[in-house]
Amino acid sequence: MAPALPIKFQELLQLNSLGVNQTAITFNTCTLESDSYICIRDKKDEASSPEVLIVDLKNGNNVIRRPIKADSAIMHWTRQVIALKAQSRTLQIFDLEQKQKLKSTTMSEDVSFWKWISETTLGLVTETSIYHWDVFDPSQAAPVKMFERNANLTGNQIINYRTSGDGKWMAVVGISQQQGRVVGAMQLYSKDRGISQAIEGHAAAFGTIRLDGAPEDTKLFTFAVRTQHGAKLHIVEIDHAETNPVFQKKAVDVFFPPEAGSDFPVALQVSAKYGIIYLITKYGFIHLYDLETATCIFMNRISAETIFTACGDKDSTGVVGINRKGQVLFVSADEANIVPYVLESHGTDLALKLASRAGLPGADNLYQQRFEQLFSNGNYQEAAKVAANSPRGFLRTPATIERFKRLPQQPGQMSHILQYFGLLLDKGTLNQHETIELAQPVLAQNRKQLLQKWLSENKLECSEQLGDMVRPHDLPMALAIYLKANVPHKVVAGFAETGQFDKILPYCAQVSYQPDFIQLLHHIVRVNPEKGAEFATALANNEGGSLVDFERVVDIFQSQGMVQQATAFLLDALKENKPEHGQLQTRLLEMNLINAPQVADAILGNDMFSHFDKGRIASLCEQAGLLQKALELYEDPAAIKNVVVKIPGTPNFNAEWLIEYFGRLSVEQSLDCLDAMMKSNIRQNLQSVVQIATKFAELLGPQRLIDLFEKYKTPEGLYYFLGSIVNVTEDPEVVFKYVEAATKMGQIREVERICRDNSVYNPEKVKNFLKEANLSEMLPLMVVCDRYNFVHDLVLYLYQRQQFKSIEIYVQQVNPSRTPGVIGGLLDVDCDESIIKNLLATVNPVSIPIDELVTEVETRNRLKLLLPFLEATLAAGNQQQAVYNALAKIYIDSNNNPEKFLKENDQYDTLAVGKYCEKRDPNLAFIAYRKGQNDLELVNITNENSMYKAQARYLLERGDDDLWMFVLSENNLHRRSVVDQVISTAVPESTDPAKVSLAVANFLKADLPAELIELLEKIVLEPSPFSDNQNLQNLLVFTAAKADKARVMDYIHRLDNFSADEISNVCIEVGLFEEAFELFKKIDNKEAAVNVLVEHVVSIDRAQAYAEEVDIPQVWSKVAKAQLDGLRVSDSIESYIKAEDPKNYEEVIEIAVAAGKNEELIKYLRMARKTLREPAIDTALAFCYARLDQLAELEDFLRATNVANIEESGDKAYAEGFFEAAKIFYTSISNWAKLATTLVHLADYQAAVDCARKANNIKVWKEVHEACVGKKEFRLAQICGLNLIVDAEQLQALVKQYEREGYFDELISLLEQGLGLERAHMGMFTELGIALSKYHPERLMEHLKLFWSRSNLPKLIKACEEANLWPELVFCYYHYDEFDNAALAVMERPENSWEHQQFKEITVKVANLEIYYKAINFYLEQHPSLLTDLLQVLTPRIDVNRVVRLFQKSDNLPLIKPFLLNVQSQNKRTVNDAINDLLIEEEDYKTLRDSVENYDNYDAVDLAARLEKHDLVFFRQIAANIYRKNKRWEKSINLSKQDKLWKDAIETAAISGKADVVEELLRYFVDIGNRECYVGMLYACYDLIRPDLILELSWRNGLHDFTMPYMINLLCQQTKELAELKADNEARKLKEQKEKVEDDNTPILGGNRLMITAGPTGQMSPAPFGQTNGFAPQPTGYGF
Repeated sequence: MAPALPIKFQELLQLNSLGVNQTAITFNTCTLESDSYICIRDKKDEASSPEVLIVDLKNGNNVIRRPIKADSAIMHWTRQVIALKAQSRTLQIFDLEQKQKLKSTTMSEDVSFWKWISETTLGLVTETSIYHWDVFDPSQAAPVKMFERNANLTGNQIINYRTSGDGKWMAVVGISQQQGRVVGAMQLYSKDRGISQAIEGHAAAFGTIRLDGAPEDTKLFTFAVRTQHGAKLHIVEIDHAETNPVFQKKAVDVFFPPEAGSDFPVALQVSAKYGIIYLITKYGFIHLYDLETATCIFMNRISAETIFTACGDKDSTGVVGINRKGQVLFVSADEANIVPYVLESHGTDLALKLASRAGLPGADNLYQQRFEQLFSNGNYQEAAKVAANSPRGFLRTPATIERFKRLPQQPGQMSHILQYFGLLLDKGTLNQHETIELAQPVLAQNRKQLLQKWLSENKLECSEQLGDMVRPHDLPMALAIYLKANVPHKVVAGFAETGQFDKILPYCAQVSYQPDFIQLLHHIVRVNPEKGAEFATALANNEGGSLVDFERVVDIFQSQGMVQQATAFLLDALKENKPEHGQLQTRLLEMNLINAPQVADAILGNDMFSHFDKGRIASLCEQAGLLQKALELYEDPAAIKNVVVKIPGTPNFNAEWLIEYFGRLSVEQSLDCLDAMMKSNIRQNLQSVVQIATKFAELLGPQRLIDLFEKYKTPEGLYYFLGSIVNVTEDPEVVFKYVEAATKMGQIREVERICRDNSVYNPEKVKNFLKEANLSEMLPLMVVCDRYNFVHDLVLYLYQRQQFKSIEIYVQQVNPSRTPGVIGGLLDVDCDESIIKNLLATVNPVSIPIDELVTEVETRNRLKLLLPFLEATLAAGNQQQAVYNALAKIYIDSNNNPEKFLKENDQYDTLAVGKYCEKRDPNLAFIAYRKGQNDLELVNITNENSMYKAQARYLLERGDDDLWMFVLSENNLHRRSVVDQVISTAVPESTDPAKVSLAVANFLKADLPAELIELLEKIVLEPSPFSDNQNLQNLLVFTAAKADKARVMDYIHRLDNFSADEISNVCIEVGLFEEAFELFKKIDNKEAAVNVLVEHVVSIDRAQAYAEEVDIPQVWSKVAKAQLDGLRVSDSIESYIKAEDPKNYEEVIEIAVAAGKNEELIKYLRMARKTLREPAIDTALAFCYARLDQLAELEDFLRATNVANIEESGDKAYAEGFFEAAKIFYTSISNWAKLATTLVHLADYQAAVDCARKANNIKVWKEVHEACVGKKEFRLAQICGLNLIVDAEQLQALVKQYEREGYFDELISLLEQGLGLERAHMGMFTELGIALSKYHPERLMEHLKLFWSRSNLPKLIKACEEANLWPELVFCYYHYDEFDNAALAVMERPENSWEHQQFKEITVKVANLEIYYKAINFYLEQHPSLLTDLLQVLTPRIDVNRVVRLFQKSDNLPLIKPFLLNVQSQNKRTVNDAINDLLIEEEDYKTLRDSVENYDNYDAVDLAARLEKHDLVFFRQIAANIYRKNKRWEKSINLSKQDKLWKDAIETAAISGKADVVEELLRYFVDIGNRECYVGMLYACYDLIRPDLILELSWRNGLHDFTMPYMINLLCQQTKELAELKADNEARKLKEQKEKVEDDNTPILGGNRLMITAGPTGQMSPAPFGQTNGFAPQPTGYGF
């Protein structure tokens, strides 16, 4: 029987279970690049946004969803990198894990296919070319073109693109539909040659294989094709290597079942591990082919659905695919079963190759037998090949090596052991024992380069023993071997000996090895001190913590006197400044302070440590002269004071450091130290004290520091100290002390600067101090008094001391702007006027504030004093306004013709002077304000003094809108008075039209209509220059229309020069319609006049009377429109006819139709047709005929020439129910579609059907059909229905209509009639089937059998389920390839759907393996007699062990005994145990004996224990045989003794091969006196019996006669062997005498030239190895 299946089949995932829509599981939306990720573009519904789902198959099928809109998305093989394509040209690469864009580009043409071809590169196929794009190479911004597409791919859908492993070969695969079949086309391209080849094929792949005897892999290209004549799999070699044998091209047939007529290959994968080709077809079949021989290993169906995408797995063992149902399937070779399967089905050779190639179990016995056979036959080279190629290397043992070493070497040939080693090196890596055996002769001949070469190629297995062998010859090579062999203690020693100290710690951390680092460091320090320091530092800085004790390391360095190295080590080891390292820090500093103080200074300067003994180190620093460091470390105040007084006097004194140090002391300590420094040596330390005081003035307190300096009476120190802080201090006392110190130091300029620039000091105190100081220069005092307005005091001080010169200096140089104050002060002390005038004469007038000066003098009533000064200033050309202001005031007070000065002079400030004059003379103030246009001040002064006439004249003269609005404001109490003066005086006096217009405009703006009318009547109605002004007349009428409407009619009659049109519009706006009508009549504008009557007066009767009065068409048209708007339709039509105006026909038609005035409308339309030919007019006229039922006139009208929209009229007539009229309309234009519908309403169904046939329109057929069905005119309805059901979109609605009305038989009749139509489609067959399932189920099966191929089976399946039609449901499932559901349906309702033959056919095709076992249970319960037949067809597909357990559980094993015997050839333990149990129960010992002997997979001990207790001797004999087979010799022999089966006992003893077992049985036979068995033992166990034992037993038991044949044969054999040994010994001695003694350099393994030991002749070693493993080709060597 067939063995177990050679493949493992697994469903990895069901995409539907992840919520993936079925529509997204297609070739274009679901991509599979590797066995790591599946990428799906999904969209839940039309309203949802598209998204990309990424299924991580290696991470528990975790789903990542991203809202990405793209045409295509593919995932990287192993990384979370996604490639997106949008609009067929835009490509973007994103790293999802890093959340960044890697690359993007836009192609110049559409990309029709793309995929990952390597870990870094995308392959892109466009309409014309193929590109490669390395997405991780920053230098490759855009894809690189590789080659052009071939012409044979034109019009093909590209489904795959493959590249070889080295990237030198590419293949593009496409398919197209031709002549009803799918044709494959491929383009094979060679990168090196730059040429392409067009090939017909559907799938392709590249692979490699190592042929027997080949030093390199052979590159192969395989492709599959199905043509009209058959299917083939081709395997050809590409890039043939000269050193390899030629691979013969293979082409084998690919089998396709007859029912898979349109099936073709869709995927091809080559397993690098097994050398197997996986071929998958569209219909879900998988084929396994051997890559080397193209032998078909296995074929079966793995999916009932189309597998549309597939790829290889990461380990290259199998293939992953996705079918249209969303199943993710994985198929690979079953390592446990494939070799036995191949052995059974394809013979030994292929099984051996497969087992050797992949190291698979199942052929070990064959390899062992072949090896022994070849070795025994002397074919040692082939035997070596078998051993080298043995699966998992089970023959590569020390025993095999010893056997080859013992073989004699043939003259002129390589020794067999070296041939064996050569084959092993070609095969791969040697094991440990093989490596040792090979290394011994190589090292003996000093051929280290060969070992180095093999090590670099990983041909040797490294071990400690190999390293020990190599070490005396090459230490670095030995170190490399120790590293690979993981021998830590020798690796560390090797690193130390070779000086690679930096590698020791990383290696120890890597392998978790802990050597004695102290001892190792001691050794390294003695050998290389510098490296020792580096190594010690590395030990201390180990990531996991220090590996050594720092104290011991320092001891090692100090013992060698290596202070520098110890320092370097401790600096690095103690860099973390931990408290527990305080002692080591102290030791480090002591060491360097004693031996190298500068180093200690640098260490302390870097502030690296803080936990050492500071007192001890400070004392050492002071002794070493490092006062600065000592001071930093001392904490005792006395010690600090003792050191700090010495520091300024030391060489290279650093003042900045001392200042910074004082910043660490407390305030009291700092003051004490400063006091000590001043007291110790004030001259040496004063500068430092000043710098420190300056730096920490704020902290120490300025007053305490001032007290310190004053204590030692050093104004110099005080001056310099305060000078540094005076500019930043906020303490007035500090500034005063500085002024005082500077004064004492004679620094008058500095005193002046402080007084001028500083703002902190107390000015009163400083002023008084400067007065008392009696300075030689008064400038500081002047500055203080000037800044703080002590001018009066200054003047008094200087006047008292008669220092007039100083006063003059003050007003001339210090601050001339203070001159007014100085003059005021001098006036206050009653200074002589001549002195004051002279002082003024010396000052530059430009710098004097004249206003202040005038104020100062004016307040003292001495203003005339300034007249000479002012006149002189004016004469000097000074044009300051203040001068003129002062002169104006003097002239006003002195009444020196002020009017003239005020009117003629333009330089004074009119506002200031006017204000000065208000109380003195308002007229002078009016002059000033008028001159300066100070409007508000002028209005105020004139209002206060009732000067309204002057104000009115100024308003008209000024002409300013804002001023007018201010005056005319309602808040102005004087407005009426001012307006009266404007009307009575200002306007009549004015002759400027612009100013008058401005006044009028502002009256209008101020909303003073009464005043404005009064003003305008004054201007217009009375004689004036503006009486005929049109604008003013318009304004008068406008104003009256708004303010006094009663005057308007009078103005219309009195005035003539106004704008009638504008005024009439205004009248209309304000409701003066009669005035407007009068105006239009006055200007003879009849249309406007009637328009007023119609639109505003709203008197249609007056309008009609006026129209009759004037009788012109335009007026009649206006009246007609008004009548129409007033719904006086008849009057309106009559007026339109009088006006002969058809222009408003649309509105007339609309309103007349709405009012039902069809007869009047006919008159109007006939009038309109005289001048207009408009479709709307003719259409309306025709429809009026229709409404009035004037059908004869309508027919005459339609026959005559017209431009009516007849179809529209027909539609309206149809909509309003005028079906006869509609019939006339549609007939006149031959609109059969609408005519048919109309005839339906007229109940003329036959005519309607005829018209529908002429129209041939779905909508018409539908309407006519509905009408016919409604009237039960089924004959006519069937005619319509046949034209509807051929349209798939109308079929469903038609079916629902019939079902809704309950016309089931008519529906079925209609559908049956339609099946014969040429346009019959799948929906008709389907709906007929559904209808039959509902209403005539007995006819459904016949229908299905006839038309299942043309029906929609999923819909029929649903209908059958709803109707519980099980036979029909099974039929549908079967023909829809839903074999799983078909089988389940049969088992669910077997009473009316089960048929044995059919069920067998269904069951063997199911995809779900569980259904097999459900079917078995079903037969067990329902049809046990047919169970064996079912199991026979299921045998290749079921798990036999599970079946056996199933029947064991139900205690029904006897039912399946034929099945068990049938599958026993698989040698499964469960089956064997079950059969054996049955046979024991049936006492069938013959069959049991055959079972036990032929099938060994059972529990032998348990079975034998059961059988040895059986009542029948035959079963006990079988038990003895089982014990013998399992080498339990004593049990077997004892059992045979028990049943006196002497022959069995003797055979068991002979087979055992053990002398003690034979001796025991022999003594047993002698003891019981069975001499015949004794003789039999001598014959059967001849080689296992000792002659001395036989002689002893024979002598003791008198068996000489029985023993003599044995003794004779023994002596004969010994005589022959002695003769052969003697001859051989003589021949060997003769041969040794003839051999010559060779040199010491002769290879130890033979005299011939062997590259492995001797190499070529000459002194130079072979630099490049021409051969793969360093062997030179030999005449009979390997490799050929």
